[in-house]
Amino acid sequence: MILVSSRLLFAAFLAIIVAACQTGGDTQTRPDGGNGGAAGSAQQNQVTNSRYFIEYRSRYALSYGHSYVIFGRLDQSGRMINPEVAGLHPASDSAAPYVLGHVMPVPAETGESDGDLEDEYRSASWRVMLSEAEYRKVVAFIRNLQASSPMWHAALYNCNAFVADIARSMGYKTPFIWLRPQQFIIQLREMNGGTGYTGPLETAQ
Repeated sequence: MILVSSRLLFAAFLAIIVAACQTGGDTQTRPDGGNGGAAGSAQQNQVTNSRYFIEYRSRYALSYGHSYVIFGRLDQSGRMINPEVAGLHPASDSAAPYVLGHVMPVPAETGESDGDLEDEYRSASWRVMLSEAEYRKVVAFIRNLQASSPMWHAALYNCNAFVADIARSMGYKTPFIWLRPQQFIIQLREMNGGTGYTGPLETAQ
C-alpha cells in the first residue's frame, strides 16, 4: 500500500507540473508575415513560386494543450489542400493513459487528434513555406519519425518533444519541452527569427 501511495503521489506531482506548463489560457497568438529562419534568403525567394508548407501549431484542450504540425500544399487562394497532421498523443480517447503517462511511457499515436484542424481551438501557429525539395525532405523525416512508434510520456517525450524533433531536422532551434504547447510554438518562432506566415485556415474542398 505504501508503494502504491508513493506512485500515486508522484503521478499527481508530475501532473501538476505538466498541467501548469501546458494548460492553455492566453489569447490566441498569430505571427507576423515574413520568411527566413533556417532556410534563409533562398526560402524567401521561393515563397512566391512554392505552394508547399509546414505549420507548427498548438491548440487548447479541456485540461492539456497540444502541439503538432500540419503540412501539405496551398491553392492559389492560400487554402490548405488535403492537409496532413502529425503529432504525438496517447493512443486512446480515455483519460487513463494520460494519467499513467506521468509515471511511465504509454503507447502513442502520431496522427491527427480531435480539434487539430479547427480554428477555434488554435492557440498559436507558425507557417513556413517550402520548396518542393525541402517539403519532400521534411515529409520523409516525419514519416520515419511516425514509423518509429514512439511512446508518450508527459515529462520525457511529449507532444512538444515530437514537434521539436521535426523542427531540429529543419535546422531550427527549439525551446524546452516542458513549456505549454502555446508557449512552445511562440518561442519556437521567436528563437528562429520570428519569421513565417500564418494565413487562411480553411481547407480547400
